Amino acid sequence: MRTTAARTPRSALLTAVLAAVITVGAIGAVFLLRPRPEAAPGLAEPAATPVPPAVTCGGGPCRQLAAVTVGGTPVVLLTDSAGGSARLRVGPEPGTVFELSIAQLGVRLDQDSLRCIDGPSPACLVRGDVGEDGTTAYGELLVGSGGVWRDPGKPFYADAGTLSLYDVTADAVPDVIVVRHDCPDAASGTPKCVAAPVLGEVYDLAGRSVGCTRRVTSPSDLRGWPDIRLTRADLRACPS
Repeated sequence: MRTTAARTPRSALLTAVLAAVITVGAIGAVFLLRPRPEAAPGLAEPAATPVPPAVTCGGGPCRQLAAVTVGGTPVVLLTDSAGGSARLRVGPEPGTVFELSIAQLGVRLDQDSLRCIDGPSPACLVRGDVGEDGTTAYGELLVGSGGVWRDPGKPFYADAGTLSLYDVTADAVPDVIVVRHDCPDAASGTPKCVAAPVLGEVYDLAGRSVGCTRRVTSPSDLRGWPDIRLTRADLRACPS
């Protein structure tokens, strides 16, 4: 005698399937709506990178006046349109920006005002003339060490109109050459001082005097003029 298995009614199967779908949907909704845990300290989502502020000169936009590369590091001289404000930017933008004090001394800066020399202690000299005759110059020195640049903050002054950067002592470290009148008994800029002989005085990067040249009639009598290039043999004790 054949036995026939009982069949489950189709309505019961549909009811079971719908119940399963509703259950899965409810579980998914609970998962999506549950509160997200706070991130552990140090694992927070990174904030948006801040946009560096634009460098300004004298309250307005800067313009690039000169640019060089020192040991792969870009150095850019920036000024305002009138030349009364100046900054030096070292490194890729935004870089390290130094405000130059000599801009407030009435110097005229141009495309030739920036001179840099690479080496173990790279240095940059920014120089500019004062006055219509160009016989007076100021310079500001910036020095790098271990990738960090600093401004010693002491401007150099040349009343014979010439300031330059050169490795005078041949030790792979730049020196500053200041050409000035030798007039200990007269004030700089007076007729008596202007008529006095001139000499070149050499300073190291720390601002210490290394020595002086002999006295000459004109700056053009110094080696390499107008871009003075002295050697250690040119130096002697500075006159007191």
